[in-house]
Amino acid sequence: MRSVLIATLAATTALPALAEVNIYSYRQPELIQPILDGFTAETGIETNTAYVDKGLVERLQAEGTRSPADIILTTDVSRLEEAKAAGVTQALDSDVVNEAIPARLRDPEGQWVGVTTRGRIVYASKERVAEGEITTYEDLADPKWEGRICTRSGTHPYTLGLVSALIEHNGVEETRTWLEGLKSNLAKQPEGNDRAQVRSIWAGECDISIGNTYYMGAMLSDPEQTEWANAVRVEFPTFEDGSGTHVNVSGVALTANAPNKDDAVAFVDYLASEEAQRIYAAEVNEYPADPDVPASDLVQSWGEITPDETDLAAIASHRAEALRLVEEVNFDG
Repeated sequence: MRSVLIATLAATTALPALAEVNIYSYRQPELIQPILDGFTAETGIETNTAYVDKGLVERLQAEGTRSPADIILTTDVSRLEEAKAAGVTQALDSDVVNEAIPARLRDPEGQWVGVTTRGRIVYASKERVAEGEITTYEDLADPKWEGRICTRSGTHPYTLGLVSALIEHNGVEETRTWLEGLKSNLAKQPEGNDRAQVRSIWAGECDISIGNTYYMGAMLSDPEQTEWANAVRVEFPTFEDGSGTHVNVSGVALTANAPNKDDAVAFVDYLASEEAQRIYAAEVNEYPADPDVPASDLVQSWGEITPDETDLAAIASHRAEALRLVEEVNFDG
């Protein structure tokens, strides 16, 4: 794979100086700048980035064939699937990508590719929760946690991703029962982001919360939040059927009307390279999608993750059902 990648990237170095890739990104500019710099240094292709916090798909639809965008960089498989369903992406078939990135982290039709992964895990109070006291997602509905759990809104994509995974593993009715049990165990009404839940643990408002792994890195890098991070321990729950920890992706897609398609394909190939996998994953405190590339020392220090190997596309197919269940049990009410 590495030899194929080197050959692919080397071929781009002869491109004219005007070669460029235009990127619409959900990710903040400072988080992706290191890989943009690495790509340009490797290939000579310049990058132009627009940070699009909301309405990325709607923007691409409005721009149509006049859109300057070549690439979408985003978080969460649901956003990638949304772009695919809206018809604003196109298929990419790359030997480099197919060899480096596991099939379960790629769209089966080639419309998007996972670049990094994050676990949806439990943050547990070091003082009030014993190590190994919680081992499965299903256990979150156990009455022993009554009044002890904090989480963000049930309609947030990260929550819906976990609910969708539970539907894939356990079916709709069991997941409905699980949601009802989880709701009855909440210490307070769902609100705020994942870091706000950890702050609530630190403040003694709850004992465990559900969150993404990378937020631990974000909190440790913020002097105002380090104390929150030090109050909790990362636990990696799994599904009762023996599957591993639920993971989601930060991913990339080629836009339907990419004006610089060849350059954009070179960019996606670069994201699958060992160098970019290492740099990007370390920058955002996530796991490389390529299983042969180790996570950063900081990420590894939180413990060993065994990812659920279910195809993300299969999990994402349950998103509408997940949202319906969340609304039917009035999870946020």
